[in-house]
Amino acid sequence: MDMNGSTIIVATRNKGKMREFAHALEFTGKSVESMYDYPDVPEVVEDGETFADNARKKAKTVGDLLGQPVLADDSGLCVDKLSGDPGVYSARYAGEGASDADNNTKLLAELEKLQQGEDTEQPLLSTAQFVCHLALYDPATGQFVESSGSVEGWITSEPAGGGGFGYDPLFYLPPYEKTMAELTIEEKQAISHRGAALRELVDKLKSSTNR
Repeated sequence: MDMNGSTIIVATRNKGKMREFAHALEFTGKSVESMYDYPDVPEVVEDGETFADNARKKAKTVGDLLGQPVLADDSGLCVDKLSGDPGVYSARYAGEGASDADNNTKLLAELEKLQQGEDTEQPLLSTAQFVCHLALYDPATGQFVESSGSVEGWITSEPAGGGGFGYDPLFYLPPYEKTMAELTIEEKQAISHRGAALRELVDKLKSSTNR
């Protein structure tokens, strides 16, 4: 995909995600902007059944509106003991406009309900996966480049770490003996779901421009 223009717009108002995307897209030499640069663009309703559905919808809606290549993601947490929830509802698990703290509190409350009668001293509550799907859309050609990634971990009963965002303080990585929120941005991109999806996307973009 040979992207038109000098700018890639990332369809997010999440500053944590924006840092990761800008870091990964430096190689393009293009200016990387976010929805903070386009405050009049309305939020896109994420009503898809899958992460891929939502990523494509956001990228195409914003790309067609602004006439620039747009990268969108949808990502979330899938907890095994909760049958894959919160899944596509991760950002609004505790309701529309919920904060990260609200969502984390609800997640722990739902898991604690299942823990009744079990060993309440167990610090690791359930296996889980972070999942990410990326869609880069160029309105000039109508083409998409897509990628996905995931990472396995555990939900821990005690949040830890001041980095990251979302459910990162509860997502424990046994190989590191840390939560995602305790990793540096370089460590996180090396192993995270979004990092894996970004590497796949970057590989696809580089291979297409080298043809």
